[in-house]
Amino acid sequence: MKKALHEVIREDILEKILNETYKLGDKIPNEVNIAEDYSVSRPTVRQAIQTLVNDGYLERIKRRGTFVRERKITQEFTHQIRSYDDEIHKKGLIPQTKIISFTVEQANEEVATHLNLDINDNVYKLTRLRYAGKQPVVLVTTYLPVKYLDNLLEIDFTTVSLYSKLTEMGFPIVSISRKLEVIKADDLSSTLLNVNNNEPLFYFHSTGFSNDSIPLEYSISWYRGDLNSFVFNVEL
Repeated sequence: MKKALHEVIREDILEKILNETYKLGDKIPNEVNIAEDYSVSRPTVRQAIQTLVNDGYLERIKRRGTFVRERKITQEFTHQIRSYDDEIHKKGLIPQTKIISFTVEQANEEVATHLNLDINDNVYKLTRLRYAGKQPVVLVTTYLPVKYLDNLLEIDFTTVSLYSKLTEMGFPIVSISRKLEVIKADDLSSTLLNVNNNEPLFYFHSTGFSNDSIPLEYSISWYRGDLNSFVFNVEL
């Protein structure tokens, strides 16, 4: 079946975006010029461009034109339990992890409350910077109770999935409670995430529960607002 003209134009423009003929931030030709190049009407071109805008590849800026934009990563962990690596692989991107710190410390009141521990019980504190390709996407600090998990400090979590390791140790994460806020980037998060101070960040507090409702993971995550969007499914 022959493709519609707007689909052909969309695919051609998309290919130029993907092969960086049109680079991030570039202004693409206007509708008149594209229509002349393809010998089609402006409404046909407009339809092709609008689909790329809807898909997040292009952005229209009033009185300036249409530009190639940084495509946001649609995160689906808000309604599914999935590791970061699996989430990013599913988007066709390459996940990478940098360990900022990995230590054992005493739980403060906030951590003890979320993990049902006594204050000053020992917890692992794992801080990671997670990437999609070369872009830092999220800074996450995770706390885990030492009393359930032996020798975690020996694990290289740059290559090992935390959720897979917890499952292997007999403590799979089977449910998660999350709280979402929007905050402004401070000096540390702006430096690590490569954004300006006061840029908006999605700020998640997450508690992961294992079998028998054991709270096993408490994480605080800072997601870049310019690179991420989130899916929430609500059913009656």
